[in-house]
Amino acid sequence: MRRLIQLLLAGFVLLLVGAGDVIAQAERAHAAQRQQRVLVLYTLRRDAQLAFIGERQLQRTLQTGVIGGVDYYSEFMDQARFPDPQYREAFRTFLRIKYEGHSFDLVIAMTDLALQFIGSNRSELFPGVPIVFFARLQSTQRVPNSTGLYMSVDYAGTVALATRLQPDLEHVFFVAGAEDRDREYERIARAQFRSYEPRLSFTYFTGLPTRELEARLSKLPPHSMVYYVVVNRDGAGENFHPLEYLDRISACANAPVYSWVNSAIGHGIVGGKLRVQDAEIAALGQLALRVLRGEAPDGIPPAALDSSVIQIDWRQLRRWGIDGARVPTGAVIMFREPSVWDRYRIYILGAFAIVLAQSALIAGLLVQRARRRQAEDQVRGSQAELQTSYERIRDLGARLLNAQEMERARIARELHDDISQQLAVLEIDVELLTNTAKSDDGHLAGDVLTRIHSIAKSVRDLSHRLHPARLRLVGLLGALQGLREEMSQPGIDIILTHENVPPTLSKETTLCLFRVVQEGLQNALKYSGSRRVIIDLRAAGDALVLTILDDGAGFDVDTEWGHGLGLMSMRERLDAVGGTFEIHSAPGTGTRLEAVVPLREAKKLVAV
Repeated sequence: MRRLIQLLLAGFVLLLVGAGDVIAQAERAHAAQRQQRVLVLYTLRRDAQLAFIGERQLQRTLQTGVIGGVDYYSEFMDQARFPDPQYREAFRTFLRIKYEGHSFDLVIAMTDLALQFIGSNRSELFPGVPIVFFARLQSTQRVPNSTGLYMSVDYAGTVALATRLQPDLEHVFFVAGAEDRDREYERIARAQFRSYEPRLSFTYFTGLPTRELEARLSKLPPHSMVYYVVVNRDGAGENFHPLEYLDRISACANAPVYSWVNSAIGHGIVGGKLRVQDAEIAALGQLALRVLRGEAPDGIPPAALDSSVIQIDWRQLRRWGIDGARVPTGAVIMFREPSVWDRYRIYILGAFAIVLAQSALIAGLLVQRARRRQAEDQVRGSQAELQTSYERIRDLGARLLNAQEMERARIARELHDDISQQLAVLEIDVELLTNTAKSDDGHLAGDVLTRIHSIAKSVRDLSHRLHPARLRLVGLLGALQGLREEMSQPGIDIILTHENVPPTLSKETTLCLFRVVQEGLQNALKYSGSRRVIIDLRAAGDALVLTILDDGAGFDVDTEWGHGLGLMSMRERLDAVGGTFEIHSAPGTGTRLEAVVPLREAKKLVAV
């Protein structure tokens, strides 16, 4: 029976525990969904860099990470400028009165002093509220129901960087303020610097008055460096903004200045292994979100956060003549003045591409020009050969035409001197026979005599056509007029017009134009069936133009060109004297023949 009662009691306890877990989970889920109140407590001045980054980044992280949003509060207890214990008491009273009736879901303590202040006054100000802290010293005591981050301080890392940038480094001068925590910083630094002794000598300017410090820093020995930690208050009790104080230190020191936090970059330091405060605040914000979402702070062990990154101010390297090649790989280089390449790289690459394209184009054009010149040389060579061949053919044509004319002249002479004379003797004999013959025989003899007269006339006309001797006697116009009369036929008008024709022309030109007219007129009368033929010869400018126009049936020039020996003969004659020849005709439209002979060619051989 007792055993059964024990089992029932155990089951009841387990049931209560399970119900408690369910209730706790439900409460955490509800808390994660409603708007939550968060108070951030700083023991810094409002314009401190850590406070500036915290207010900018921490509130944004919490607002975006909580479903219901955050009602965000922040308070600043300027412990550096107001170290009097009465001030702390007054600040405690201020918080109690201001937030009476307010309950917070989380309090964030920014710095060690803030955590100590909360631990001393928690029961009065924030009973049972979870705490998330950010402490610089790992010796800071953790309070119940809290978790946080300890800042990892690596003073030795900055000294290691300085020995790399300044291989001849011998002296290190440590600068800090007059507060108690500054003494703690010096203690940590001394412990970390022991590994560099005695190779380097270390001097600690902690808590000195500003004027004395500036005087010493302006007269440092060669091969020195200044290590600036922080100064909120100096040994004379004067308060300063730490970064503004750094500006003064950097301006008066005759040696390169280094530091340990990234907010110092841009205030005259060469660089260092610097804490990245943005990364620290981001990590703190994520830790705060875990607590706001329901995790118990005591279940989250505090962690040491190392956010240090080697950062260098390129301008200070130039100022102190430090070789940039000594900067370690992976270091973040700030304020590096871009080189011409960095600044105008796109333009340089673009210009280079344009120059390259232009060079390729110019090379292509040069190759093309060389090929064109080569082709032109070949063409000129071919043209010279063609011109030579043309001159030879032209000369050969002229020789053939001359030979033809000579043969015609010989035949004409044979007809005139031999056959014509024999016909004349035969004509006389037949005439005598006619006078002595009987009546029947007389009639027959008269018919023979008539035929002999006709044959003689035909032979004489043929002789004149073969070799127009009158060209030498009456000139071109007279010969053309005679040709018009000889070839006149009933029902056909042959009109000859002329204007400004020179009285003297070369023998070749005279004969050429006469033959062209003779051939053209013959074709018009024989083939075209025209009723009217116009022959026009005139001087136009520096040329002699011959036009033969008829109103006949016309013909297809392209079809007949290769078949008509007369047309080819006319062109060859004109080519021989440097003239041109054109013929325009179509079926049913008549024919227009036009020949042009340069006057210089027409007069060239007159004196010969």
